[in-house]
Amino acid sequence: MSELLKKIDARTKLAGTNKLEILLFSLGIDQRTNRRETFGINVFKVREVMRTPEVTTAPEMNASVEGMVSLRGQLVPVIDLAKYTGIVTESKPEIMIVTEYNGHTQGFLVEAVDTILRLDWALMRVPPEMISNRMGGLVTAVTELQNNALVMMIDVEKVLSETTQIDDSFQYVNIQPVTEQRMVFYCDDSTVARKQIERTLDAMNIHHAAAINGRQAWDELQRLASQADTAQRPLKDLLHLILTDVEMPEMDGYMLTKLVKTDTRFAGIPVLMHSSLSGNSNQKLGQSVGVDEYVSKFEPHKLAQKIRQLLKLEA
Repeated sequence: MSELLKKIDARTKLAGTNKLEILLFSLGIDQRTNRRETFGINVFKVREVMRTPEVTTAPEMNASVEGMVSLRGQLVPVIDLAKYTGIVTESKPEIMIVTEYNGHTQGFLVEAVDTILRLDWALMRVPPEMISNRMGGLVTAVTELQNNALVMMIDVEKVLSETTQIDDSFQYVNIQPVTEQRMVFYCDDSTVARKQIERTLDAMNIHHAAAINGRQAWDELQRLASQADTAQRPLKDLLHLILTDVEMPEMDGYMLTKLVKTDTRFAGIPVLMHSSLSGNSNQKLGQSVGVDEYVSKFEPHKLAQKIRQLLKLEA
């Protein structure tokens, strides 16, 4: 297992190249379809891969949560992804992918891991409606391998949001509204994340528009820049901040930032990177393509604080 993860050493060179590395895994043969589907997760979210340790059951947890394990003194919740996705399989998951998200650690039980695949974000497509409906919105992107197998990228935000069942409404209390009129454009491929961002911006009384990936965001931002040119106004007078995720199909947040920062029409408009990839290496990658600030998902008050800072508003 350790040899598998050693293959990702060169990933720090991927920023601004619109490339990513994904760990491929399977959840077993679905007894309903007699198919074994292939799934993927960004290696930046993977801390380690191991044989499934002994799991201690815990009461009042989501049905997909098998229990807890102790990893080097830390209690980590363990989620059975086959159960969560509704895949009916007779096999018992033998592998646990330990992931880090928003500074929290959790384990995903899977049947097997395959390999680490490096590819271009442009090859990651928005999932067809048929797949989105069948998987209940769990899949954020799909890509096709050389053997014609389809790989489905898991929406980690959605998995954790629905399995932890935490009431987060308190996080939006006491967020101070903005008195000046401001406009923020944000993009994220996760429906859960977009909803969280929208709630934060609404609490701040900030106008906003959104896109579901970097490619769509860039197309829309260019449209806004053209409108500003036609009106003979600086774009920074109409758009005050760009908020972007990192992982997105068709174009990632690093490439989007690189395009924005090399286009003079966007001069004076800060870019705030907002991602569940919260490690120092990821923040350095963002800085290398010109990100003004980096904030990890998802803490509304910290996000609001960073937005205020970049908009040069009162504290």
